[in-house]
Amino acid sequence: MFEFRLGVDDLAATWFGYSALQEAVLSMRARLWPGRYPEQQPWIAGWQERYQTLDTALLESMIAPVGFVPDFLTPRPLGPRPDFATEVERLAATPAEVVRADVLEAYRGGGNPSPLPPVLTALIDDPAALAVRLAEALDAYWTHCLAPAWWPRARSVLEADIAYRGRMLSERGAEGLFADLDARLTWHAGVLRLVDPHPAVKAVGTTVDVAGRGLVLIPTLFGLGAQTDVTQAGPPLVCYPARGKATMAEGLGAQLPSARAGAALVGLIGAPRARLLVMLETPASTTELAQRLGVTPGAVSRHLGALAAAGLLDRTRHGHRVLYRRSRLGNALVAGGDG
Repeated sequence: MFEFRLGVDDLAATWFGYSALQEAVLSMRARLWPGRYPEQQPWIAGWQERYQTLDTALLESMIAPVGFVPDFLTPRPLGPRPDFATEVERLAATPAEVVRADVLEAYRGGGNPSPLPPVLTALIDDPAALAVRLAEALDAYWTHCLAPAWWPRARSVLEADIAYRGRMLSERGAEGLFADLDARLTWHAGVLRLVDPHPAVKAVGTTVDVAGRGLVLIPTLFGLGAQTDVTQAGPPLVCYPARGKATMAEGLGAQLPSARAGAALVGLIGAPRARLLVMLETPASTTELAQRLGVTPGAVSRHLGALAAAGLLDRTRHGHRVLYRRSRLGNALVAGGDG
């Protein structure tokens, strides 16, 4: 069990955020254990051909057989919404001794050790090169599989979770917030308790006096329960399952591009416009799309105008709002010509 003793100043300094790099790394769990993450399987099927062109052995080695991940692959975010490219640069620059130690610790499995896979055995004695190669593999995975359509949907789920948690905190205080965050968490008299059932985690449980450092709360699509990290510098961190993660595959169905069609779509119209076209299975306004993507309405508007001019979108006015939705031609293009 972990106990976090928080004062008033700690609660005031508590903040929410999410990490694109962490979500990319942990998404490998959905590939290795599909039964635990059914909502991710349509996405994985959609980019399968693209994924097979990548450094798959190395990507899948990031998750040890018992589910542990080397800590340097999921560094503490420096802010609420760090840029993926910046996080990957940090990863590539991880000190060699940290890389080696973290990999070996993950594969020790908390007393249930597993042998290193061949790809790690070949690189473990050159951990600096291992960090660089991992960064390159993750960047390629992000570019070809996650960024075009998956990440906009994932980010909208994470943003919705944070907005909900903020409302709970303002309406019900810390007790209401933590009571609703995860079943592993309890709050009483200024103490937040986290009970993780994994024996290896139980063995390192401790009491943490937060002492004015605040707390970082991070939703994830790939957590099965709240977890913590007290080993890195900075405020304690609690990662918890995002509310609404089961909605990730809603509305996809036959409209999810095949791997070949998805790659062709990005090559034809570029990643930003491909991302918008995939998202617009259901009507949305410029402002709504900008909020989901975390960009300016002006940037979205330029892409929407180009897509509409090409006949890929239909426009409908509802009062003062203009809603965009894929046209029949847009549906056919997303479906790779099958629509």
